[in-house]
Amino acid sequence: MDLQLAVGQVFSASGPLSRSGKGYVPRGGQIRMAVAVAGVMEHGGALVVEAGTGIGKTFAYLVPALLSRKRVLLSTATKALQDQLFDRDIPLLAAALGIVTRVALLKGRSSYLCRQRMELAYQDAHAWTPAALQHLARIVEWAKDTPSGDLADLAGFDEHPSILDRVTSTRENCLGPQCPKALQCHVTAARRAAMACDVLVTNHHLYFSDWDRWESSSGHLLPDVNCAIFDEAHQLNEIGVQFLGRQVDTLQLQSLCVDLHGLDSQWTLGCPDWNERVVQLGASAASLWTLCHVTVDPGRRAWVGDIPAGFDESAWKGALMAIHIALQHLDMVLRALECGAPEVAALTARIQSMAAELDYFSHPLEPGAVRWLEISSHIKLVQAPLDIAKSMRNRVTSAGVESAGHGNRSWIFTSATLGWDAGLSSFIEPCGLQGAQCLQVPSPFDYGVQAALYVPCDFPHPQEATHPAAVAELAVQAARVLGGRILLLTTTLRAMRSIAHDLRGVCSALGIEVLVQGELPKRALVNRFTQGHLPGNGCVLVASASFWEGFDVAGEALQLVMIDRIPFLPPDDPLVQARASQIKATGENPFMRIHVPQAALTLKQGAGRLIRSETDRGILVVCDARLTQTGYGRKMIAALPAMRRLETVVQFKAALEALTKPSTTDPCSV
Repeated sequence: MDLQLAVGQVFSASGPLSRSGKGYVPRGGQIRMAVAVAGVMEHGGALVVEAGTGIGKTFAYLVPALLSRKRVLLSTATKALQDQLFDRDIPLLAAALGIVTRVALLKGRSSYLCRQRMELAYQDAHAWTPAALQHLARIVEWAKDTPSGDLADLAGFDEHPSILDRVTSTRENCLGPQCPKALQCHVTAARRAAMACDVLVTNHHLYFSDWDRWESSSGHLLPDVNCAIFDEAHQLNEIGVQFLGRQVDTLQLQSLCVDLHGLDSQWTLGCPDWNERVVQLGASAASLWTLCHVTVDPGRRAWVGDIPAGFDESAWKGALMAIHIALQHLDMVLRALECGAPEVAALTARIQSMAAELDYFSHPLEPGAVRWLEISSHIKLVQAPLDIAKSMRNRVTSAGVESAGHGNRSWIFTSATLGWDAGLSSFIEPCGLQGAQCLQVPSPFDYGVQAALYVPCDFPHPQEATHPAAVAELAVQAARVLGGRILLLTTTLRAMRSIAHDLRGVCSALGIEVLVQGELPKRALVNRFTQGHLPGNGCVLVASASFWEGFDVAGEALQLVMIDRIPFLPPDDPLVQARASQIKATGENPFMRIHVPQAALTLKQGAGRLIRSETDRGILVVCDARLTQTGYGRKMIAALPAMRRLETVVQFKAALEALTKPSTTDPCSV
């Protein structure tokens, strides 16, 4: 049967989804997307789909993927969506469609328990605090019964990254087939299942990691497939840039020191100053960290010439040379052992690789790339391409639509937010997908009834010192009426902390809890916030960064989303500056080509937190008058869902009061 016809029947009112008893209701936008995906899967090529919130895009690509009986790779940006696809969505659909298919889940190494490293960590119990040792003992007990070794099955594991690093492997420290626990390796088992499956669920990070292996001829992680589907595709370019570049991280050096200290003493007996040499490597990495934090502020620092901006040349080159010398000394000792032990060989290879990467940053920058220094709790030297366009064209276009022995190859890219213009150019161009079919399917939600937009016109300019306090005051006014139920998104961590501080000074007296990103794990914050609609449990969540997307709270727990300002990219970010210079060299305006489209996209993502179901009601507040007073701001509003506009303070207060009353179909109820 024609795949498009079969897909249409599945989504019809008399189809298997409607008969499944799961509350499915046919939606025109979902059917339109599903049929388009089926068409590309049949005939080959690339399809880019922006599917608004509520379309049901997951089923729209899963149904044709399962019905096609082709080998399919599903890639997402987050582990949470990976788990949802594997544990819930695919099994549910396969059962409804009566299909038996082999499905595998493949994550990165850091998601799987390494039994060898866990055993070594437990043997090194004296180095652990009592609390950490207790968590490690819990992992050891869990390891006895886990079939997959997926640490996501162990609740709370992500709250202890230092422990996680000691019980998982990296490509550098894995002993491979020579590992004593090779036959029990969870990573190997997951990859074996991936190679044998019909549908593989993976993530963008692993996808680009496999590119790196393909180019170095070191063996694929992922199987050859007929169709690759990328959900949360709006993150592809930024994730790809990370993996297609090069970097040296002091975390890598710290991890190397831990493993060098843990090397069996029988191999280092011939080197009486072994520990001193390892300590010297750690000290040189610490010296680089100190130099960076003493010299410049945290964040990304431009690196156009021989050294990063703001550094003394002698101090910078001396810090890198100290690390290089420490690595050379350790390399000479290990090579002199000639013992053939796999752990020694693995450590030697890591040292040599790290020395080579470090040496790379002493050479001039390659054309078409950007280099920067990233300063945070660790130090990272990074070189990356400006975008993934060239690499994507090599895969999607030059690799051909034909896949030997597999028929036409197809590529599907989808997300709720991919751009702000009809051509989705801000996604398509950096991803090298010119010529792909483009489809935009609007959300089925009635935003004119369910939502309103308020932009206070007499607000301080975002650059004024009084702006954060004004945002906090407006949030307090809304919290008094709603009893909480507010998600307040900021563009910087500094603004987040300032606004949260001001809110706490007032909200505690109102019995409203102020939750702040970073003070609890994200999962715990979301769980607490979802209880905010219950009497006496009101919450205001102040957050930045990751909460602009992936925060899905439907119902009365969230009734107001506040955004402190238009989310422009930081103009001093080295990657942004390099992209702007490239655009300027063509005679175009970087502000309109880069800054405005990206801000519009991020604004759409933040606004998308508000309405998550057909019965949700709420208000979006953007505390930045530029949104209504500039031409680019009005274009951003046009890119948002068509909400009712609140023009005055009186209308805003009336809309807040309306949210406390039972829902009606009258737009004035919002």
